[in-house]
Amino acid sequence: MLRLRCCLLTQLLWPPSSASPTSHLSRLISAAAPAVFPNPSFAVEEYLVATCGLTPVQAFKASAKLSHLKSPSKPDAVLAFLADLGLSGADVAALVAKDPQFLCAKVDKTLAPVVLGLTGLGLSRSQIARLVSLSRGHFRSRSIVSNLHYCLRLFGSSEDLFRVLKCGAGLLSADIERVVKPNATFLRECGLSDCDIVKLCILQPWLLHSSMERIRAMVAHAEGIGVPRGCKMFRHALHAVARFSKEKIATKVEHLKKTFMWSDAEVGVVVSKFPSVLMRSNQMLESKSEFLISEVGLEPTYIAHRPAMLSYSLEG
Repeated sequence: MLRLRCCLLTQLLWPPSSASPTSHLSRLISAAAPAVFPNPSFAVEEYLVATCGLTPVQAFKASAKLSHLKSPSKPDAVLAFLADLGLSGADVAALVAKDPQFLCAKVDKTLAPVVLGLTGLGLSRSQIARLVSLSRGHFRSRSIVSNLHYCLRLFGSSEDLFRVLKCGAGLLSADIERVVKPNATFLRECGLSDCDIVKLCILQPWLLHSSMERIRAMVAHAEGIGVPRGCKMFRHALHAVARFSKEKIATKVEHLKKTFMWSDAEVGVVVSKFPSVLMRSNQMLESKSEFLISEVGLEPTYIAHRPAMLSYSLEG
């Protein structure tokens, strides 16, 4: 039965190019709805282990959210749908373990229309399958299509977007108009290009769906360490202050002054020219100070005005 449904869904989800989206969706809705035959003896835990590939421990935990199921009809339809997209057994098991209620999604009213919408955005079958694994429960919301439409234009490529989603799928459920777009606009006003924003998001996946207050505080913190908005180092400064609290950065600054014998003014020059120095380990900084000052004989002031040399490896 699953093989039959899988073949049927393959024909329906990717119809001949001559078929119109409207007629295609109508055929999908009429054909994908499974008949439900209540089965008093249906054992959810056994189904999750035998059919979905979960471990007994995972199945026990997941079954609490599926106790209302009386028949395998709906889960069978979802599994056939996922198999048709190309998800492996391991992918399906991971998905169900994280989001058991995915098995209760309606293929005809939710999953199929989402796939059609994503296909319309230019995503391939394999990309949509990957998105299912990354987005999990968010894939059950039709808003994912409009969110992806905006994010794909901003990121410019699905690969960069998927790198962000791999760390967290919050961007897919965020309010685009009230949260994401205003954050992106504000960052542009700070002198960041869309390319800068994408690079920053890859390092800080929460950035675009965070509160505006948090973004403004981060910008103010970057300016507070001597890196003004609009300069080419501003993105690196934002990355540094996003990782560490003001207290930790103050501690790092004191360590830099002690390690390289810099004055307040000199360490200010270093941070403004090379804010990534704040993310270097104390051990690495001490070894470079030992080499550059003690062995090579460079003056601390000379190093302060050429801080990029701190990014070079000692071996290289």
